[in-house]
Amino acid sequence: MSRKAAAAIAALNLHFLLDYPREAARRIEAMPPDEVSAMLADQPVHAVLPVWHSLASDVEQAVFTELPESRAVELLAEIEPARSAALLSRLDEEVRQHFIGLLNTQVAAEIRKLMQYPPDSAGQFMDPRALAFRGELTAHEALARLRQTRRRGLRELYVVDDDGRLEGRVDIQDLALADPDEMLARIARKIVDAVQDTASREDVVEKMQQDAVTDLPVIDFDGRLVGVIHQAMLASAVQQETTLDILTMVGASRDERALSSARFAVLKRLPWLQINLLTAFLAAAVVGLFESTIAKYTALAVLLPVVAGQSGNAGAQALAVTMRGLVLREISLRHWPRVVFKEFNVGLMNGLAIAATTAIGVYVWSGSLGLVLVIAAAMVISMVTAGFAGALVPIMLQRFGQDPAQSSSIILTTVTDVVGFFSFLGIATLFSSLL
Repeated sequence: MSRKAAAAIAALNLHFLLDYPREAARRIEAMPPDEVSAMLADQPVHAVLPVWHSLASDVEQAVFTELPESRAVELLAEIEPARSAALLSRLDEEVRQHFIGLLNTQVAAEIRKLMQYPPDSAGQFMDPRALAFRGELTAHEALARLRQTRRRGLRELYVVDDDGRLEGRVDIQDLALADPDEMLARIARKIVDAVQDTASREDVVEKMQQDAVTDLPVIDFDGRLVGVIHQAMLASAVQQETTLDILTMVGASRDERALSSARFAVLKRLPWLQINLLTAFLAAAVVGLFESTIAKYTALAVLLPVVAGQSGNAGAQALAVTMRGLVLREISLRHWPRVVFKEFNVGLMNGLAIAATTAIGVYVWSGSLGLVLVIAAAMVISMVTAGFAGALVPIMLQRFGQDPAQSSSIILTTVTDVVGFFSFLGIATLFSSLL
């Protein structure tokens, strides 16, 4: 090819890139990446930028890796920082750090900041290599692109508009069975679940449990597809969320792990243990108020743990059900009267049933109708209170902006112990003449 012909072709390409960037992007997506990179390397960067913003993510990555290093660095510095961060996140760690090291210090710092998502956010455990095709692409063209990516284990791909905003999803099976000329927009399914990249793990878990999904697309604040959370990561998020709730309910830290240092564990656990000790002294003080009654009727000391144990278990049941409702967003603060009233009734009915069983056992053991009356009344009161407190404690914690799971069991244990001891020993003192 003569020099004049090459110059004429370059001029035509420049005119096409500047005047019809979206059409140029569609043509480029059908070309081999090495040919595209050679063509774009000969064009000024200001002509490449409009086309680059319209490229599909998989083509963008393939072309970028074929570009001369100087042009690749120039593009990273000129395109939108969010797009640069998304592009680099799809590359291998070593390649990513290499290009970041070649950038201007200020630009590199901005891109690094955009690539760092908040802890436990959707962006942290998403896969940024989500495949996104435009809706006007045919099934034949989409399959050809898929073969070029050589990605295995794919279950679906995503359909986006010209600005990269998420519009739908296409199952790989539907794509394989579609007519070659069928457009993706015709076989795409509506997106029913998507999360923002800054969404918390709790929001991700909620989305997963509301609808049975295998993959969950992740979008940015403009609705552009930035990644996908696969089923394995969704299951891991559910497991972590569940174990964190278990930790916080007993006063352990969310940050503590099984292999954390002893010093770290002590710093996180000791404050709550000290609080628990204070509440234990409070319960002991209640028992101390009735020291003379216990000394006179030693059978009360034997039966005291029975009342406290049953009320503690009843409260734990109410707490677990309420906590689950809050975590899954089945209930909110405005539902507290219904939840508390329901647990009050459950506590009353269970209390009456347990009181009847306890009364039979105590009568067989002691033969004292007075002791039967005392423990039966105390059992009903303590179990009603336990159900009431088990529902109210996590709701009140959330009302005051605290984690509803944070040490709920410590507060609940204090309530059930104090009320159980006071009701049992208080009734025994009032009806001591019957003992």
